[in-house]
Amino acid sequence: LHLSAVKLAELHSDLKIQEKDELSWKKLKAEGLDEDGEKEAKLRRNLHVIMTKYGMNGKKDSQLVDTNYIKDGTESDTLDDPRLEKLWSRAKTSGKFSDEELDKLWREFKHHKEKIREYNILLETVSRTEDIHKNVINPSEENLVKEEILHNKHRELKEKLRSINQGFERLRKVSHQGYDTTSEFEEPRVIDLWDMAKSANFTEKELESFREELKHFEAKIEKHHHYQKQLEISHEKLKHVEGTGDKDHLNRNKEKYAMLQEKTKELGYKVKKHLQDLSSRISQGLQHNEL
Repeated sequence: LHLSAVKLAELHSDLKIQEKDELSWKKLKAEGLDEDGEKEAKLRRNLHVIMTKYGMNGKKDSQLVDTNYIKDGTESDTLDDPRLEKLWSRAKTSGKFSDEELDKLWREFKHHKEKIREYNILLETVSRTEDIHKNVINPSEENLVKEEILHNKHRELKEKLRSINQGFERLRKVSHQGYDTTSEFEEPRVIDLWDMAKSANFTEKELESFREELKHFEAKIEKHHHYQKQLEISHEKLKHVEGTGDKDHLNRNKEKYAMLQEKTKELGYKVKKHLQDLSSRISQGLQHNEL
């Protein structure tokens, strides 16, 4: 796959979550609690996203950038959207961002690209399901259940599209004006969650509690970013030491690399699981709004 050390750690975290979700689903299925197959369909969709994200779906152009960080002021991946490319070019040449801020902004652009990718995968899944549903001649109770599944998927599409539109407006504003020093959150995923939470059916007390939890979540993400950077540095050092022939030095670097790799995997898993839980809570609040 030619993945970097960071991407391999992220792949491990994603697959660990997928494995845990599949084990949970098998228990549900054994108890007859997934009769409509919605949870199974979601698992397949998530696996499709993972395979696309890491270039395992047989398409040469589907793999994401090797690392989330900018090297020597340049990036090795495209954003696949002329509007995003234009905004990123404007931001880079504006002089309004420090190197650290450009690094952070690039992560926001990559996060937005991934949201669009996930939306398109879900849209493709819904379209296929609709085509199958239209070919059914005799309506039945089972088909009524499938209609409800389609309704839920359309609602998920609506939520994702709203998040994409909000995210683009934020990128447009930041690219033109620079970062707001009074902004409550900095991490793209946390900003998304907070924007959605303010639209959900939460009481003031629940919203305040959610805000505090997001602060802890952002700190967890920052810690993960720190270990990702250390892992990249350790990987580069390891490649350098391998060429020197110094076995003692090589073994020490291998030990440090293995430790950083394991810590990065562990933190990546915790971040993604926490993100799942927070997103699920917000989704429930948004659904309650529609009712």
